Amino acid sequence: MSQYDFDLFVIGAGSGGVRASRMAAGFGARVAVAEELYLGGTCVNVGCVPKKLFAYAAHFAEDFSDAQGYGWNLSGTGFDWKQLVENKNTEITRLNGIYHNLLTSAGVTLVHGRAQLLDSHTVAVGDKRFSAERILIATGGWPFIPAFPGREHVISSNEVFFLDELPRRCLVVGGGYIAIEFASIFHGLGCDTSLVYRGEQFLRGFDQGVRDHMVVTLQNKGLDLQFNADVAQVDKQADGSLRVTLKNGDTLETDLVLYATGRRPKLDGLGLENTDVSLDDKGFIRVDDDYQTTDPAIFAVGDVTNTIQLTPVALAEGMALARRLYRPEEYRPVDYADIATAVFCIPNIATLGLTEEQARAQGHKLDIYESRFRPMRNTLAGNQEQSFMKLLVDQQSDRVLGIHMIGPDAGEIIQGLAVAVKAGATKAVFDATLGIHPTAAEEFVTMRTPTRKD
Repeated sequence: MSQYDFDLFVIGAGSGGVRASRMAAGFGARVAVAEELYLGGTCVNVGCVPKKLFAYAAHFAEDFSDAQGYGWNLSGTGFDWKQLVENKNTEITRLNGIYHNLLTSAGVTLVHGRAQLLDSHTVAVGDKRFSAERILIATGGWPFIPAFPGREHVISSNEVFFLDELPRRCLVVGGGYIAIEFASIFHGLGCDTSLVYRGEQFLRGFDQGVRDHMVVTLQNKGLDLQFNADVAQVDKQADGSLRVTLKNGDTLETDLVLYATGRRPKLDGLGLENTDVSLDDKGFIRVDDDYQTTDPAIFAVGDVTNTIQLTPVALAEGMALARRLYRPEEYRPVDYADIATAVFCIPNIATLGLTEEQARAQGHKLDIYESRFRPMRNTLAGNQEQSFMKLLVDQQSDRVLGIHMIGPDAGEIIQGLAVAVKAGATKAVFDATLGIHPTAAEEFVTMRTPTRKD
């Protein structure tokens, strides 16, 4: 019998922690998982899932407007924010229950409470202590809001899903996924929305063509985009509104300030100082290729490490670690190349593989195919908004290196193309594939002539 209470003790029941726990238990390990907040982690509770539900809600405003061009008279429609929040809460509660059942049915011991490392093999949760041969840290990330006068008057993405009322005016600060998505959501729900970002242009790291197209698209929708701007101070007024002073001296009046300026590993109070775990220069837990920290008994996966901060990545890492530890004959490392991802703004952005800038930096000579067109659905609606599609092809090998799209259901389309790119598809394969007509997706297999060549 083992000298430890558990073979594996997991701290954090988010995407990576739940997957590692279930898999390890399925392989016969004695597993416990501690969670202080909610099962499913950020994604299920204050991230991907509720965010996309809110994005669906925001889409309906344009859908109702477009429907008039197709003969529908939908006068008298209204929006009830409280109903949206209530229905969202019901769905998240249902998902929490599913995660609970997934863990317990797999034989995982659930421990509710805040875990602290006492040493490399001991975890305290409240007044209880548990010993484990191995410990996995999967506590995820937490919104980061910088210090400035009036910081107490702003909210993060953790709180935005529980607002009592929909604000009439909203200011979003940031230039990444979360900022763009919530600017689109608030605008779609009828708020007077501004987005402030300190850089030259939002979506840093995305293909430049995507960034340029999205700026024009959002401005045409009526969003107020302010680049090279940052908040200096936020003051609460007597009527409850907020006065935001920018560093250039300009002021904005708003009812809500949402900060989406990045996330940091959630490590406060974890007790890392009682172990040999070390952090890198960005504050992430340092791990090797097998997710082992600098303490041989402790491992880490997901957003606490300096990896790609996506739910499917954490899931894959959790699965890979469980296999390596308890079913090594089935182990295969996570392939971080050509990971598709989407931004659920309005319209959606989806991206796969290399950007044009990355491809050139790696020495590729490119054939670039781009297409901008008005989706068929927009024609009778009188909607002038255009989709954007882009293929990057290596001239020497003919391999498709990158695919980028802005438009309805971009994420759904790119997910299918990700299989082809992962399989090494060439442009000749795309050309030989017959499209489904009439669809927007067929554009990716009908672009015959490069718009630009190196």
